[in-house]
Amino acid sequence: MTDLDSTFPLTFTLTPSEAVRAEVEREAILADPGFGKHFTDHMVKIDWTLADGWHDAAVIPYGPLLLDPAASVLHYAQEIFEGMKAYRHADGSIWTFRPEKNAERLQRSARRLALPELSTDDFVESLKQLIAADGAWVPEGGETSLYIRPFMFANESFLGVRSAQKVGYYVIASPAGAYFPGGVTPVSIWLSTDYARAGRGGTGAAKTGGNYASSLLPQEEAYANGCAQVLFLDSSEAKYLEELGGMNVFLVKKDGTLVTPESSSILDGVTRDSIIELAKARGHKVEHRKVTLDEWRDGVASGDVVEVFACGTAAVVTPIAALKGDDFLVGDPDAPAGELTMSLRQELTDIQYGRIPDVHGWLTRLDA
Repeated sequence: MTDLDSTFPLTFTLTPSEAVRAEVEREAILADPGFGKHFTDHMVKIDWTLADGWHDAAVIPYGPLLLDPAASVLHYAQEIFEGMKAYRHADGSIWTFRPEKNAERLQRSARRLALPELSTDDFVESLKQLIAADGAWVPEGGETSLYIRPFMFANESFLGVRSAQKVGYYVIASPAGAYFPGGVTPVSIWLSTDYARAGRGGTGAAKTGGNYASSLLPQEEAYANGCAQVLFLDSSEAKYLEELGGMNVFLVKKDGTLVTPESSSILDGVTRDSIIELAKARGHKVEHRKVTLDEWRDGVASGDVVEVFACGTAAVVTPIAALKGDDFLVGDPDAPAGELTMSLRQELTDIQYGRIPDVHGWLTRLDA
């Protein structure tokens, strides 16, 4: 289902909130925001219907959504979302990172979930409109940021298995503290052997809530075994690495080659794509291909695999010290973070926060 060419560009209206938090309250929240605990004063809303396409774009007060009990998203899970950040640079300006990539991924997710596609221009404009209303919520200092969550769901009231003819697109935002407030710490992860995240031909490459719901039980299993995250294998052979519950993974070989799994059921990570480009620019070979569990296990044993890390929007890059399973351990839980892992993380965050020049043209200013 596509709708990229109808009535664009959209014109946004603003309804100011009557419950805007006082500056002292907002500053207290920004001093210790945590992650996903507090939300800004406004949100973006755009409606879509089969008859009228995208319309009624607006910035409105943040608040509860009114859903009919028969809303199709509640019964058939027609829902997608994105995750991204806004960064305050040293001069006070506000930027985001590669929003066009998020827009394109949202469009791919929409196609897979039979939802209408929102144009890249209107996607980016929705971010700018929210920042125009709530820019004061973007924190400053350290690796703090404003986490932005665009999402879309079917809100037509009907009980019937077909794509919905009424959809809502929203953007909300939440101030976020540094993911590693005490410094980046390597983690151990758990290998799930009883569960799969997604199957061939399924929705694994779409950013939809069902994929994350399927990871919650194995994630609890990871916690129970002292691990921070869970790693999934392919659903067909349980042989090839896929991804973590919400992050992509890389192996680093002793010759400097980076290897990251390829699969039709893996989410195409914006952070992963950026790391690939940064590594290639440094002269590193990058292999995007099928990767077996044995390649990781044997590589660590032989010394051919010297670093492993995960990447995603929230943590950017997380060093992986060890992989645990029911009857095995790969790596050392007390191992330090790898040198290349940390160097790539530093370069990427320096670009995001404007500490080094953006030679790739990845940043988009939101408050201009």
